Amino acid sequence: MNELLQQQIKDIKQSFRLMMDGNTAQSMRDKGLGYKLNWGVSIPMLKEEAKEIASNQQQNADNLYELAIELWKTNVRECKILATMLMPAEKMLPEVADIWMEQTMSQEIAEQAAFNLYQHLPYAPEKAYQWMASDKELYQLCGFHVLTRLFMNKQEPNERGINEFVDQALVALQSPSIIVKKAAMQCMIRFAELGLVYERMAKSALKKINLELF
Repeated sequence: MNELLQQQIKDIKQSFRLMMDGNTAQSMRDKGLGYKLNWGVSIPMLKEEAKEIASNQQQNADNLYELAIELWKTNVRECKILATMLMPAEKMLPEVADIWMEQTMSQEIAEQAAFNLYQHLPYAPEKAYQWMASDKELYQLCGFHVLTRLFMNKQEPNERGINEFVDQALVALQSPSIIVKKAAMQCMIRFAELGLVYERMAKSALKKINLELF
């Protein structure tokens, strides 16, 4: 890491002190969210920080990529979330996305990564289907969240994608994981909103496991 990047990361970490919320941080610790360091900074404040960093005239996609990579390496909640906000989606290789997914240890980081970054990847659908089919809870969560965003943006799956999504969603809706069930149902709702044909497919699929579309 060069000195300029090192100083930038140091400045970012120091900025968290000014935005810290001790009560939020303690609440997260009580819920078992074990980060090495957690300042309890709110998501809106982190978004403002990311916007300010990205708008700096000295920043370009390469610099932001390097900054995001280094921020992600820390076990600091705010650094990881900021990394998902700063990483240029067009520069993130699939293998790097896999590494980040493997290193994701909490629901919050999984959701932030899906919303801030993974949904914008050029290969987002491929990763969504791959993660959705995983036997790991956070992978599944990420996969369904990414697909939800794609469906919300009116990206229609092909026939193979439809079959794969429906099959995995039905499995997820019968899993013991509450967060995966919720993510899968939300995804199914957005799938149904793509049009009448999709709504009928969703209702028919859910009927097989005695569920109805909300």
